[in-house]
Amino acid sequence: MTELGWAPDGPNLLVEANNLDALAQLPDESFRLIYIDPPFNTGRVQSRQAMTTKRSAEGTRKGFKGNTYESVKGLLYSYDDAFADYWEFLEPRLEEAWRLLDDAGTLYLHLDYREVHYAKVVLDALFGRENFLNEIIWAYDYGAKSQSRWPAKHDTILVYVKNPTGYYFNNEEVDREPYMAPGLVTPEKVARGKLPTDVWWHTIVSPTGREKTGYATQKPEGILRRIIQASSAADDWVLDFFAGSGTTGAVAGSLGRRFVVIDQNPDAISVMTRRLGEQVRSVLLPHE
Repeated sequence: MTELGWAPDGPNLLVEANNLDALAQLPDESFRLIYIDPPFNTGRVQSRQAMTTKRSAEGTRKGFKGNTYESVKGLLYSYDDAFADYWEFLEPRLEEAWRLLDDAGTLYLHLDYREVHYAKVVLDALFGRENFLNEIIWAYDYGAKSQSRWPAKHDTILVYVKNPTGYYFNNEEVDREPYMAPGLVTPEKVARGKLPTDVWWHTIVSPTGREKTGYATQKPEGILRRIIQASSAADDWVLDFFAGSGTTGAVAGSLGRRFVVIDQNPDAISVMTRRLGEQVRSVLLPHE
């Protein structure tokens, strides 16, 4: 068992901690699936811890156009000063995600249009470009409508695998969805539904629905259900270290997966404690 209290045959964990401190206490290749929905770089005040990369100047993996990771990072930092602040925060956490995935594991990184283009280049370097699996577009239609540009009504989820020849993916477990043009297919296909593509039409969490926890950035269970069904099996370990409202843990538990959820925000911990109840053992990791 680790200092954090995690063990392969142990209980689900709800960890209140700086996620970088908590991740460092988890052993290599412990998780089949990692989903993270980090705070978007919106310009609002955020708490960040400046970190330096563990990569050497020569780099340890080749990425974008054959450059080493250090070269890619330097190029991006010179392009946009705002990028440096956000990615000095996120980069070491993505390094930890790569370390913690097992050989058949998958990372889902959920961002919006402000940072996703940077993230693709960085993850190509961190994981290797051949390990990029999908760019998923989650499209929705709710909220304010801009009158001066096309309204932004989608998020992007980048999907990377640890091993491009041996990752776990089982779309037969995924809930099917209705055909958009049912008249063009047979009644049998209409009854069965179709497998989702890389464009997911799904509403946000309804302000008056049963899922609503009151947490501002809560994501719908349907999105996490699809991810967890496809990229993990029963009893696999799932990790979310920007856990927020706890949707990842709630859905993972309902599907028979084991999970660790981590957050430092007391509001998030309060929401998850109520939502996950006896499914988890709570751990407080003091920040050093």
